Amino acid sequence: MNYRPALNMPPVVKNLILVNALFFLMTVVLEQAGIDLYKYLGLYFPASDHFRLHQLFTHMFMHGSIGHIFFNMFALYMFGRVLESVWGPKRFLTFYLVTGLGAAALHTFVNYLEYQSVVSKIAPEQLDYFKDLAMQGKYIPNTLSEKLTMILNTPTVGASGAVFGILLGFGMLFPNTELMLLFPPIPIKAKYFVIGYGVLELILGISQPGSNVAHFAHLGGMLFGYFMIRHWNKNSRHFY
Repeated sequence: MNYRPALNMPPVVKNLILVNALFFLMTVVLEQAGIDLYKYLGLYFPASDHFRLHQLFTHMFMHGSIGHIFFNMFALYMFGRVLESVWGPKRFLTFYLVTGLGAAALHTFVNYLEYQSVVSKIAPEQLDYFKDLAMQGKYIPNTLSEKLTMILNTPTVGASGAVFGILLGFGMLFPNTELMLLFPPIPIKAKYFVIGYGVLELILGISQPGSNVAHFAHLGGMLFGYFMIRHWNKNSRHFY
């Protein structure tokens, strides 16, 4: 007798969801023991004393709340399983990881621009003092010290960059597929949904610098996804 995979999930999507769920559970359990896993596996700005190279990879499996992981994994399930069925496990996993790393790259670059803007306004004799405060999680309210602390002492977590890459991939491969929005409950073609979401993220990223949502990471995932698909299309007669 043959059995269908659980929830009709292909292997990479299923394993990614399981790994993300395990990381989240491990984070909650260790937090009860006084261990902050975000500090070790979240992505810090490279100028921070907390930064480690492995964070470029591990931050993709960390999430800040139940809602955060639920919506990311739901989108991964809804759209990722379609792409994996078209591309196969190897190509889909490559796409997922590259878009996640691309999201981290663009987010870090935008942070670098913000960091340089802040540092350029701080007197050289005060910079080391402000950095020391930042590494202790302290700052002088309503000053450049507060902005510097936020940049150096705030980790970025989540699979959103890779998920936005998957959303972009779905929109490019199935542009005329109709999606049903929740708010408002109307149908919209995938290509318009992706374009609209991308424009919204750009507007929010520019208008809300320092937001708790890494809008430019989302855009980075979409941007790297776009160029990957264009490259694959150009170099393969059998690809979409």
